[in-house]
Amino acid sequence: MTNPLLQRIDSGIRQLFPVVVTLLLIILNALPLRLPNWSAVEPLLPLVAVYYWSLYRPDLLPASLAFGLGVVNDVVTGGAIGVSSLVFILVRAMTTSNQRFFHGKSFFVVWSGFGLVGGGAVLLQWLLVSLLFAHFPAPRPMLVELAMTLLSYPLLSWLLTRAQLVLLRGT
Repeated sequence: MTNPLLQRIDSGIRQLFPVVVTLLLIILNALPLRLPNWSAVEPLLPLVAVYYWSLYRPDLLPASLAFGLGVVNDVVTGGAIGVSSLVFILVRAMTTSNQRFFHGKSFFVVWSGFGLVGGGAVLLQWLLVSLLFAHFPAPRPMLVELAMTLLSYPLLSWLLTRAQLVLLRGT
């Protein structure tokens, strides 16, 4: 016989899994693992997680948590406060509103959807930061960042799927 309190604690921990994983990806993004001569370019791993969880488990990543994760992302990475929050909320909204379309589709269709949503998110982020600082930097680093983010999606999606199958099957 299982203790109901332990079951509720277990369920609560499982339900926090998407947030914890996204927080870990935010921290990973903040680590100084940079390409030479591209100090500000890195894949936007938290963006991948927000898209993934919004598509497959939006119940575990409500808009309020996406907003909060965006604030944490901006604080940890030194970004303009609020930009990631807006981007994460819009990614979540775009993804959840198209969830039915992606249901049962191939990985390549889902990845293409991420390409569209992620591309729009990276462009929006670049525009917002440019407007906030009244300076439009060269778009090349943004395009490299987008390419790195798109190329990171298959591996990160596969890892998140495996983790979801193991850890979230009871929620």
